[in-house]
Formats: sequence, structure tokens, C-alpha cells
Amino acid sequence: MLQGPRNRFPLIKAERYEFVAGGIGITPLLPMIDAVSRCGVPWHLNYGGRSMEHMAYAEMLTTRYGASVTLCPQDRDGLLDLAGIVADLTTETAVYACGPEGMLSALEGLAAEASWSFHCERFAGNNEVAHRPDDEPFEVTLTSAGITLEIQPGESILDAVEREGVFVMSSCREGICGSCETPVVSGEIDHRDDYLTDEERASGDVMMICVSRGCGALELDL
Repeated sequence: MLQGPRNRFPLIKAERYEFVAGGIGITPLLPMIDAVSRCGVPWHLNYGGRSMEHMAYAEMLTTRYGASVTLCPQDRDGLLDLAGIVADLTTETAVYACGPEGMLSALEGLAAEASWSFHCERFAGNNEVAHRPDDEPFEVTLTSAGITLEIQPGESILDAVEREGVFVMSSCREGICGSCETPVVSGEIDHRDDYLTDEERASGDVMMICVSRGCGALELDL
């Protein structure tokens, strides 16, 4: 029997909602925010990210919802004050969160000592394989920039490229969002992302430079 998709992050009925987003964790919260706003239920969003440039939908959210949204770019305001965010929440409040594991674990710890309900969704990235003990250095040539870099064990191509001042669109840095997809001119790729299909990996045309590496020298269209 055919079945529809399963929702493992449902929006329960509550008298008030507190939303907490970190980085691309804003994505699954957007339809929830829209739903509770249309229903007239009180809510507030705290949204953190590395910088305003890395916070998707920030302008739309503040324009549409005004004071119901608090933005916290890390380069300006530091990390989200999670303890402060939930300090005065009551039993009637449902907290919904999505973002980095550290943020979610901290909120879980706070929820264990509180009366409000906590609901979260985790993005399962490839952190455990992004860097391996047996990784070796390899060279990456940026054909447009005319730069050749040596990527060391424990660092990503994205880190090295940014260090040279070459701009690459990025967000999750865990190989799950697709933002840093980069065309590959030549070379064999050690794909470690959770974004590309098997066919896309086999083609060798693109790679996610935040986690994937080279099996020897690579040339990238950057």
C-alpha cells in the first residue's frame, strides 16, 4: 500500500511558541512560523548564524514579522543566549529548534529542568567522515584565480579557499545543504557529502568542498 511522506517534526498545538534556529536550521521552522502567525498564536523566533550574509531569509523574516524576530549574527552579537531565551518560558510554551548539534544538546539540557515542551530536528551530516586519521595532503588548483593550494589533513578545501580570499557560497559546512557545490575541471574526488546523488558523484563534475577531498591533485573552476 502506498503511503505519503511521514512528518517526524510535527507542530503540536500550544498556547505559545518559541522558535530557535541556527544557520540552515531556519528552513523547517519557516512553515511553522507561517502557520502559527496566520492562526494568531503568540510566538517568537531567535535566529543565529555566523554572519548576516550567512543567514538565509533574515530580511524576509524581519520585514514580514518585525519584533517577533530576533536576529543574532555571531560576528556581531556572539552566540545565541539559550539560557536567557528560555528563562521565563511557561508550561504553555512549546519550543521548536533546529540547527547545530551543540545548540540542540544545550536546549535539551535546559528542557530537562523546565516545564515547557521541547521539539527539535537534527540534520545528520557527514561530520564523522569529513576528516579521517588516514587523510593525506593533496593539491588543489583554482583555475580562474590561478592559485594552487595544499590541503592539509584536518582542513577542508573550503577553509583553504576562503583563507586565500576567494569567495565561495556556503552555509552548513557539513555537506548537506549544497551551497558550496563547485565545478571540478579534473581529478578524482573523495565524495563525503550527503547531498549529491550517486549519478552526480560518478560523473565527477562537481563536489562539495566543505567536506569532500581529492584522491590526489584536483583542479576546480574557481
